[in-house]
Amino acid sequence: MDVTGVMSAAAGPPPVDARPASAAATIAGAVWRGVGYAARTVGVPAGARGLAVELAYTAVHLTLYPWGLVDEVLRPAGTFVHHRTEALSPSQRSLVVADLDASTTPVLLVHGIVDNRSIFALLARALRRRGFGVVHAVNFSVLTAFTGDIRVAARELGHHVERICASTGADRVHIVGHSLGGLMARYYVQRLGGDARVDTLVTLGTPHRGSLIAHFLPPTRVPQQLRPGSDLVRELDEPAPGCRTHVVAVWSKQDQLIIPQSAARLEHPDLDVSEVVLEHVGHLSMTIDPDVVHLVTRLLARRPVGGVRDRRPALAG
Repeated sequence: MDVTGVMSAAAGPPPVDARPASAAATIAGAVWRGVGYAARTVGVPAGARGLAVELAYTAVHLTLYPWGLVDEVLRPAGTFVHHRTEALSPSQRSLVVADLDASTTPVLLVHGIVDNRSIFALLARALRRRGFGVVHAVNFSVLTAFTGDIRVAARELGHHVERICASTGADRVHIVGHSLGGLMARYYVQRLGGDARVDTLVTLGTPHRGSLIAHFLPPTRVPQQLRPGSDLVRELDEPAPGCRTHVVAVWSKQDQLIIPQSAARLEHPDLDVSEVVLEHVGHLSMTIDPDVVHLVTRLLARRPVGGVRDRRPALAG
């Protein structure tokens, strides 16, 4: 796993050639990307292992899916209602004692398209074991993918954040968003003032620049917004000065649903972004990958992560 800080105040999205590509060049590019993906997936043992894990987890996730349809009850008191530590495990106690503010910052988990909170079963358990008192997975309607709108869903996410803050007394939350959930959370943070509430946003396999797969989905609003170059993608490219949320974009070179895979990178001159690149992890299994789970728990617990390099330039003067 390669973990790098990727943004600087002067950096921006890579230049785009304004000349339209010929049909032959487009087809050739798609074929070349397909060959490269196949080589990464089945051409090396690690890729084949990653594919096997993805298939196995897909089967497990399908068995958990019905359970995830039931909305999770928010327990605002969490583990630390009286901040007593004698009943806590050593790992939980270490977080409470070392950083009470971090341990009491709610963590909101937001799932992706036609999914539900069951995708976060392992990650939520790991966060609770690490010592986070409030870990809550939100469900949004499965029909959002067909009849909804990402902007509207982002506003609803904002209302949910406000309810969590009112219920827990917290001023800020962390958000972990998988796939479409990460894009909804980014829109909330970047366009709806959510940076006042969100301390850290972690996106897992999120199509920040869209995905070609969206062209094969029903031609409703959300799939149209997920296409490369859509009005929503262009809106998120607009300036966002003063955005206070730290964003960690996790993406995989073996992601089978984000095409091209690099579309899950987040490059924006006004955002404080770190990047995590995975080599052989599939789209769904990104939420159970041990490296990712470890990374998320350490980041949200404000622990240093080896290999992170901050490339933001020093302030003048």
